[in-house]
Amino acid sequence: MSIDEAASPALATAAPAPAASAPPLVHRPGRWIDHWDAEDSAQWDGGGKSIARRNLQWSIACEFLGFVVWQLWSIVVVYLPAAGFTFTTSQIFWLISMPSLVGATLRIPYTFMVPRFGGRNWTIISALLLLIPTVGLGLCVSNPETPFGVMLAVAALAGFGGGNFASSMANITFFYPAREKGWALGLNAAGGNLGAAVAQLVVPIVIALGAAATLDLPLAGWIWVPLILAAAFGAWRFMDNLSSAKSDLAGSLAAVREPHLWIMALLYIGTFGSFIGFAGVFPKLIVDSFPAFSTIAMGPATLSLAFLGPLVGSLARPFGGRLADRFGGAAITVGAFAVMAAIALAVVWTLPLTNFWLFLGLFLVLFAAAGAGNGATYRMIPVIFARRGAAAGSELRESVSTARKSAAALGLISAVGAYGGFLIPQVLNASKGASGSYDGAFYGFVGGYVLMLAVTWFFYLRRSSTLGKV
Repeated sequence: MSIDEAASPALATAAPAPAASAPPLVHRPGRWIDHWDAEDSAQWDGGGKSIARRNLQWSIACEFLGFVVWQLWSIVVVYLPAAGFTFTTSQIFWLISMPSLVGATLRIPYTFMVPRFGGRNWTIISALLLLIPTVGLGLCVSNPETPFGVMLAVAALAGFGGGNFASSMANITFFYPAREKGWALGLNAAGGNLGAAVAQLVVPIVIALGAAATLDLPLAGWIWVPLILAAAFGAWRFMDNLSSAKSDLAGSLAAVREPHLWIMALLYIGTFGSFIGFAGVFPKLIVDSFPAFSTIAMGPATLSLAFLGPLVGSLARPFGGRLADRFGGAAITVGAFAVMAAIALAVVWTLPLTNFWLFLGLFLVLFAAAGAGNGATYRMIPVIFARRGAAAGSELRESVSTARKSAAALGLISAVGAYGGFLIPQVLNASKGASGSYDGAFYGFVGGYVLMLAVTWFFYLRRSSTLGKV
């Protein structure tokens, strides 16, 4: 079946005969591929799968570094006082949350960069843009006299790393058939999410080892420069552009007018927004609540256990996608919100016990639930759009036009959801400033998770729902 035929409902239903195979793949200069159709089993088994896997691997590498850069300030701020900086608690929270605010906003235009430039080409560009915030961080933290406004501007540039997610996910969704999107998107996202954990693991070790018994905070930025250059080279050498990965204004507006886009964006604030928001503030929460455990000496190096939170959440994400493939994303999402609400409540009730290991264990469960919820909710999006575009009772199969609409939706929903990375630190900051504790913020999180659980059940899980179990 040609691309035009796959996009035309009239042609798709005109004859009962089986669909013909897609035309052979055509490779053009600039690593462009024509006639890509992941839903065509002959093309997929005849080499398409290996092409998709290769692009996924390098997409993960570049997105991983994007998340590293995006989350650098979450761990760097913990060491600013020791490096001679005298910022207030409110200013520290702004340095934590500003990358998420900018990154979430950049995800909107980044969503449309793949159709404009090609997935390979934009991956190269977006990877090289990461050099700006890493070099900027290395320069500004080298001088304790750097004004807060300059520090905030450089922290905002780290938002380049957050924008990468939208274009990366929008690109990979074109490479995989609907039946395998959950696992592929989950791996792509998890590989990126791991960057948050690695940043929080590596930075404390490197800045201590690099300066013997003192701190060499600029290394927190400089160490990533050669890795960024290597990833950009790998994307140039091994990734591909798909000519079918196109979008148009009409298709994008159709996605925006789809009410389920905004419902899923709300749910994604609860899952991914919680993951990235808590990943950003977890080092700060440990310092405030259990300062004795903020860093653990390991010979000449130090280790922050905060990295365990985003690590667990990242590893849980692809399994959330795999469970959603098997049991439906709505059921897994409801379970994730239930666990997150219970754990947030438990954190408030057990904090007076001043037991760090209980605190850490509860947060690891919270991160795991948020990670699984990330994979499940993200899996729901292409399924919802495929069902909305399919005839009643027909096989779940994405046409090219539906894939384009769902790709736009994936990017836009990821943008809205990422604002949770800004909201969670700011809600915690407001609670701390108003009452001197974080209890009010956590009670608010409990209410939000219960609301999102109810929304998921009402639209996607109850028997009378028009979409059924997605």
